[in-house]
Amino acid sequence: MSVEDLLIEDIGEVRVLKLNRPHRLNAFDASMSGHLIDALTGASRDDSVRAVVITGCGRGFCSGLDLSRFTDGSLFPSTRHARLDELEWVGRLIEGIVHNDKPVIAAMNGVAAGAGLSMALACDFRYVAQTAKLTTGYIRRALSPDAGMTYLLPRIVGHAMATDLILTGRDVTADEALRIGLVHQVVAPEELVESALEFAQRLAAGPPIATTLSKRLLISSYEATLVQQLKAELQDLKQCLETEDVREGITAMMEKRVPKFQGN
Repeated sequence: MSVEDLLIEDIGEVRVLKLNRPHRLNAFDASMSGHLIDALTGASRDDSVRAVVITGCGRGFCSGLDLSRFTDGSLFPSTRHARLDELEWVGRLIEGIVHNDKPVIAAMNGVAAGAGLSMALACDFRYVAQTAKLTTGYIRRALSPDAGMTYLLPRIVGHAMATDLILTGRDVTADEALRIGLVHQVVAPEELVESALEFAQRLAAGPPIATTLSKRLLISSYEATLVQQLKAELQDLKQCLETEDVREGITAMMEKRVPKFQGN
């Protein structure tokens, strides 16, 4: 269900989440982040959803934390629960994307800065409009990175490039972002959401169980030894072999047709 600062729409088996604070270039506050976390959790648990697209309304994808909330003290809630939460809403949001059981695609329609860029980095795929500008941004405001920036960015573009982008805070064009491996696809602005949605629908047509297990294996590999990862891969492969989707995949291959995976 949509709320004021987050629009939610199901298009077939793809759930589209649109950040809706265009007057602030979709900058995060605790409210919008909380709604997005809830929506991501719901999508992860909903069997009717097979892929997720995150994009922004207006000119921006997400300009990071809404620092206007810093002056009135509302950037981080002062509840006891929030004070005792070591991850706070920023970390919970990144967790909700990285550990989501569905593929998550960022459709970066405009500026992506700070935590907004981190959110895109946490996604499995990043589509960006040709006109968009990306920046880590933190150093410009005398801030150190958060939202998983120092974990995700080096793993995507390498340590040297991540150091450059974080310590300079410089703008990155869509073309440079593609060249350094920061994004997967550069698209004309008017075609961005449609292109991301078409890609999400292709992912959604895949086998849901194998897709989820594959994503979990990729994430767990960051902190596993080779032997641990080999064991995890074998365990998940055996689980896949028990599904009807494997039989459908093999049958479709033999019959030279497109498989129809049901998630069973």
